Amino acid sequence: MNKALALGLIFASCATAAYADGELNLYSSRHYDTDEALYDNFEKQTGITINRIEDGADTLIARMQSEGELSPADLLLTVDAGRITRAADADLLQPLKVAAADEKVPDSLQDGDDLWTGVTTRARIIFYDKNDVTEPPQTYLELADPKYEGMICTRSSTNVYMIALLGSIIANEGEEAAKEWAEGVVNNFARKPQGGDTDQLRGIISGECDIVLSNDYYYARGFRKEVEGLTDGVDQIGYVFPNQDTTGTHINISGIGLAKHSPNPENARKFVEYLLTPEAQKMIADGNDEFPVVDGVAPSEAVQKMGDFKRDSLPLNDFAKNAAQATAIYNAAGYP
Repeated sequence: MNKALALGLIFASCATAAYADGELNLYSSRHYDTDEALYDNFEKQTGITINRIEDGADTLIARMQSEGELSPADLLLTVDAGRITRAADADLLQPLKVAAADEKVPDSLQDGDDLWTGVTTRARIIFYDKNDVTEPPQTYLELADPKYEGMICTRSSTNVYMIALLGSIIANEGEEAAKEWAEGVVNNFARKPQGGDTDQLRGIISGECDIVLSNDYYYARGFRKEVEGLTDGVDQIGYVFPNQDTTGTHINISGIGLAKHSPNPENARKFVEYLLTPEAQKMIADGNDEFPVVDGVAPSEAVQKMGDFKRDSLPLNDFAKNAAQATAIYNAAGYP
């Protein structure tokens, strides 16, 4: 058999598999190993095979755009409201039409046009060194207070969680307050932004940082399992759920949307319904210390130890649409 014919048969076989009745094609930017059990459980319950393409959300969105009407994607799963909103704005998604989303997921965690829904949430929290900080900031805006000069560590301003947070500050406090906040935090840096959320928490233990921003689950993991450079010193770290007397703590999501040209839309909808079952919600909560979106499902034991808190009810669309403005403000403030 010549090489061209062999390659043609391989591609034909792949195309047939991608469009088979018993499969669905998931484009995912989630990178958590604990999700494996979630996918395996769905496949056992339904007989539907999940074909996964995993990459960064921006790469997956660009791939869907280039594939156009021939895209095999059934679902896009991202870890930030801004990213799933970008896919919707690029006309890559179609209405979900999943009753479970309408019935179980709060309106603020869904797209107003039914193009995506949140399946988990995560909180952006202020952490601090209990040995050095006696009066930690109680709000996001207080991070810009000059009394915290030389104390604060964060991720880069290009990180999606940082963009989302500033987008929420723009929505809740206004553009001028957002500019003052970005400039103030830059003035209060203990070090140039670097690394991920776990690295910020490690910075507290190493003594480089006194106050940091991180999603809740990076901290909770330090209790649930061994995390190098974190677990042994986790008792040194205190935390504050910001804005409890005002808007509430900033919330982001893992969100999922149905691809506009999905070849297996009914299988895809079954998967979204499955993600919103108590069983699947509990698996996600226990596996990655995220918050369930469905009422009545308890967070992991590690997250429960952190206590309950008031969440910002700002619709996610409201801060996601501010992403470009947030980036411009960061750049103007010299926020790396």
